Amino acid sequence: MGWRLTLRPYLLIVPALLLTCGILYPFGLGLYYTLFDFSASKPQPDMVRFENYSAVFTQEAFWNSAWVTVLYAVGAAFVETVLGVAVALLLHRSTLLGRILEKILILPLMIAPVIAAIIWKLMLQPSVGVVNHLLRPFGLGGVQWTDTPTGALLSSIAVDVWVYTPFVAILALAGLRSLPASPFEAAAVDGAGWWYTFRRLTLPMLWPYVLVAVIFRFMDSLKVFDIIYALTEGGPGDSTVVLQIRAYLEAIRFQRYSFGISYTIVLWAVVYLAAMVLVKRLGKVQRKAAEVTT
Repeated sequence: MGWRLTLRPYLLIVPALLLTCGILYPFGLGLYYTLFDFSASKPQPDMVRFENYSAVFTQEAFWNSAWVTVLYAVGAAFVETVLGVAVALLLHRSTLLGRILEKILILPLMIAPVIAAIIWKLMLQPSVGVVNHLLRPFGLGGVQWTDTPTGALLSSIAVDVWVYTPFVAILALAGLRSLPASPFEAAAVDGAGWWYTFRRLTLPMLWPYVLVAVIFRFMDSLKVFDIIYALTEGGPGDSTVVLQIRAYLEAIRFQRYSFGISYTIVLWAVVYLAAMVLVKRLGKVQRKAAEVTT
């Protein structure tokens, strides 16, 4: 019996260890491949060390894709956070309509992002799309939603917002329902208004939950591929070619495997650094929120 208790902690970590190895092995192998010049035209590659990375950073297409990726990630995360918190505040009121909408809210999350993008692509068609059909009585029909660089980027962000705003709203709603009641009761006794209570109590205590949602959505938006590829395939031109799509084009379409993997490694480094900064910020926000509750 004693040896079983001794081995139990080690046995419990075996699944996590196997999962870690399953993640680290392909990652390490991909990192190793970036040191060579694997391509369809060169099946017997030579070691080029860090030339792939220097080529990535000196390529104008990389900086264009990096800029598009930042615009997409910041725009999507910002809009989803604002709308998600607003929806959570509305649903926090215990009304029949709020309880019904709370159940409907999760429906976009039940649709695969690729399917959602394809649906919106059909709806945004200039001639037969339902969106332009509904806007035609207002004199706004015929808008080229995904046929212009700006329109394609904004349309991609809009689809991301439609799919993932419920995720932010659910997290924010869970945070609102977990806040202690005593500070709000004391504020009500003192005659504090809604705006003062929201700015001084609700928002500071809710920030940790909001920031968790921001971390998830910003990290995911930096790695976006499915929504943009299904909606615009990176076009028109390269106006919506984010880093993930650029890596796909280089590795799969142009068959420059090592160069395409180098793009993904650079993107991983960007996501990792951004996550470190945001998680560090989350710790500070949690300490401030604890001070407000006390």
